Amino acid sequence: MAEFREQDYNKEFDFGLWKKLIHYLKPLKKEVLILAIVMIGVGGIDAIFPLMTKYAVDKFVVASNIDGLLKFSLAYGVLVIVQAINVWLLIDYAGRIETTMSYDIRKAGFQRLQELSFSYYDKTAVGWLMARMTSDVKRLGEVISWGFVDSVWGMTMMLTTMVIMFYLNWKLALITLSVVPVLAVLSIYFQKKILKAYRKVRKINSTITGAFNEGIMGAKTTKTLVREEENLKEFEAKTAKMRESSVKAAIFSALYLPVVLTLGSIGTSFALVFGGKYVLLTTISYGTLVAFISYTVHFFEPISQLARVFAELQSAQASAERTMSMIETEPEIQDTQDVIEIYGDIFNPKSENWPELKGDITFKNVSFAYEDGEGILEDFNLEIKAGETIALVGETGSGKSTLVNLACRFYEPIAGEILIDGVDYKRRSQLWLHSNIGYVLQTPHLFSGTIKENIRYGNLEASDLDITRAAKLVNAHQFIKKLEQGYDTKIGEGGGSLSTGEKQLISFARAVLADPKIFVLDEATSSIDTEMEQIIQEAIDKLLKGRTNFIIAHRLSTIRSADRILVLRDGEIIEAGNHQELLRTKGYYYKLYTNQFMKEEIV
Repeated sequence: MAEFREQDYNKEFDFGLWKKLIHYLKPLKKEVLILAIVMIGVGGIDAIFPLMTKYAVDKFVVASNIDGLLKFSLAYGVLVIVQAINVWLLIDYAGRIETTMSYDIRKAGFQRLQELSFSYYDKTAVGWLMARMTSDVKRLGEVISWGFVDSVWGMTMMLTTMVIMFYLNWKLALITLSVVPVLAVLSIYFQKKILKAYRKVRKINSTITGAFNEGIMGAKTTKTLVREEENLKEFEAKTAKMRESSVKAAIFSALYLPVVLTLGSIGTSFALVFGGKYVLLTTISYGTLVAFISYTVHFFEPISQLARVFAELQSAQASAERTMSMIETEPEIQDTQDVIEIYGDIFNPKSENWPELKGDITFKNVSFAYEDGEGILEDFNLEIKAGETIALVGETGSGKSTLVNLACRFYEPIAGEILIDGVDYKRRSQLWLHSNIGYVLQTPHLFSGTIKENIRYGNLEASDLDITRAAKLVNAHQFIKKLEQGYDTKIGEGGGSLSTGEKQLISFARAVLADPKIFVLDEATSSIDTEMEQIIQEAIDKLLKGRTNFIIAHRLSTIRSADRILVLRDGEIIEAGNHQELLRTKGYYYKLYTNQFMKEEIV
């Protein structure tokens, strides 16, 4: 199996990546357009205020005149009210864009996670996926929506200010803006440093999220092994790296903004020095100088805001890379376009075209190896008839689970064919096959909610009566009725309020409700007591009738009634036959069974 490893990203600022993210703004074109108009209005009005100040200084202050002051005050007041409305609108629409965009990205991410093959989860930790779907997506929503606000406002403000500055005095405008080329060079330098630092921060954040997940899921193991102190030390080491990297990233971001402000102050000082001379030479009016100083400050304020947005984009690109890499990951197992046209895909099935599955399964010269691993099966052949129960026995790593996973098309062979009812299963829909599979694990997964909801998960169209019949069929009805709220009992996350055997019975009922043609029991009775095993064994006997079944079991007493028992070693069948036949041969199965029987007798 592939080792969990976080992906590294080393690209420069990627405009193509952000173009892909902007795609999620398409459904919000109306809101984006309104927000852009509002921000242009905000920037334009902000640029008008210094002109109003210039007019007031020259008309009323310098001239010591109050004629027209009332009209001026009213006009100024109208601008303030309009600006207040604009600010309210920008907050409203930017908030809508942020929440809707985050929702759409998460929806696309979750949909892709449903489509991805098992191999993706073999090499990707749950904690990393959680970080992408939560903090990374949240970061993107904030930066894109509010970054758009600041960018449109800043560009409008800068362009309008430059036009007015050159209109008032082009020489003074050139002197004041002479620091801009220096600012551009420094921006390029800082953006590289900031991007590198934040990539490291986001990578470590995923590792920490993974550690959180492992700590929570493994809480019982931690307690029983008394590893609290060691776990804390390991976690502290991870968070120390996060702190170190975050401080370094914050230092670069913190240095960038003062650099912008310093250069802005230098530009303002140029305006004061040279503008003061022009006033003394009566080249410009006193009001023009006041307006120029205001415009200088106004020009560099949006630059500082754009610098902040740019710094945040550097940070957010790390989140964008990680999120989009997940969304754009292609499933290793995909149906061909011809198959999709006939049978549909996972989210748009054409079940009316699905053939009935009988249950014949044939492995034809099949070879398989996990990614970065040794070969498991080599030129493997096996034929299973519909309705046959096949038990798989062997040491860990012998190929039992691999064989079942290939039959279920959770993985595909790298050579050879697997036929379902005589047809290569690649010529059928994945959903068609998976809809006909019932799978019960050693530790069954139950969802938060009620017992009824968990059973109904096997068939969402099932009635309460159907659920009760399924529960009775697998001997689950008796213990369910003893619960205070019966089928409406909430079982908690993962079914924590139930015993392992009770969870198994519910998972059996869920499988019965789905009415699968192929059934897989993976160590389904290895973690329960003898009394519950007998109840479950009766449920299994009922469950397996009329289906093609695979049973993976270490407890050999549960497979004595199997039609065929296959003993595997290193991906090869070394023995095959029913229970009595294999005992008579006195080979590997005989030794395994008698040793286990003797141990059970001793116990």
